[in-house]
Amino acid sequence: MKILFLIALGGAAGSVARYATGLYVGKLAVSALPCGTFAANIVGCFLIGICYGLTSRYAWFTPEWRFLLATGFCGGYTTFSTFAYENLDLLQTHQYGTFLIYTVSSLVLGLLAAAFGFWLLVR
Repeated sequence: MKILFLIALGGAAGSVARYATGLYVGKLAVSALPCGTFAANIVGCFLIGICYGLTSRYAWFTPEWRFLLATGFCGGYTTFSTFAYENLDLLQTHQYGTFLIYTVSSLVLGLLAAAFGFWLLVR
């Protein structure tokens, strides 16, 4: 039960942070690209890399911390379901170039951000 509470607490905080990120980035970047979701996914990937790097490097980063931060916060913060919906919208509105750029750059930069976050703590 404790683990479920930690995941829920982290998920709630992550969801609020994701919403705030979307509002903030949306005001900064006016583009056909869904920049708020893009930023949340890349930052979330970086943060989950940090969490798993902490797990690998420090004994104090217990499974409870991982459930709170990686599963909960990062799970609530990243928005892959929104990403999928926005890609479907881009396809339905025949924005194939934007769809391709958004999908490929999200995948590549997300993986690189997670690897970089992990690398920062295990190098």
